Amino acid sequence: MNPLSVLRDSLHFFTRHLAGIAQLCLPLVVLEAVLTQVLYRQLGEQASPAYGMLIYVLCYPLYSAALILYLDTRSNGQAIAKRDLFARAVQLWPALTLLVLISSLLIMAGMALFVFPGVWIMVNLVFGEYLLVLRGLPVVQAMRESARMTTGHFLRILVCLLAVLASIWLIEGLILMAIPDPSPGVQLLVDSLAGFLQLFGTVVMYRLFMLLEVEQRT
Repeated sequence: MNPLSVLRDSLHFFTRHLAGIAQLCLPLVVLEAVLTQVLYRQLGEQASPAYGMLIYVLCYPLYSAALILYLDTRSNGQAIAKRDLFARAVQLWPALTLLVLISSLLIMAGMALFVFPGVWIMVNLVFGEYLLVLRGLPVVQAMRESARMTTGHFLRILVCLLAVLASIWLIEGLILMAIPDPSPGVQLLVDSLAGFLQLFGTVVMYRLFMLLEVEQRT
């Protein structure tokens, strides 16, 4: 399970299904960016980042669940209507929102303790969403099973995560260098692009999740 092969396979899937993923997730990603921008314009630049995190926690689980279901059905050769994927995502939204909220709070608490504990928690909980959405595990059990699955694979998972994040940060940095003082409309485009590109991380982690499941069965 070479990280480079995982990234290559995931990139192939992402580009091949780019239109389908965009149709499924981009409207909600843009809505999240719009709500965040409007909120901070109303509250001012000194507003706490917690408000943005709240919008993320409310919006992200919906399009994340829809994308995970899309990845699973496409990988199994199925073509399920997007409205059916969204219907199932809405059903999963309360549990997945709770999982994302708990995970985010644990990661932020870990980051406050010299960063590494937060990274360790993030890696250990990285498969929780897939176990909840695809395997039907309750929140706490999904978190525990994720920690079990990631044992012995910390570096490989971390390399994949950092590769995705570094690519997104690089793209954002280049855009901000080219447009150092973006207008609200341009900032909305940048935030929407960054949010959409982060979905590539979901594809990468899904690929890792499936490979580890197969590996641990044998």
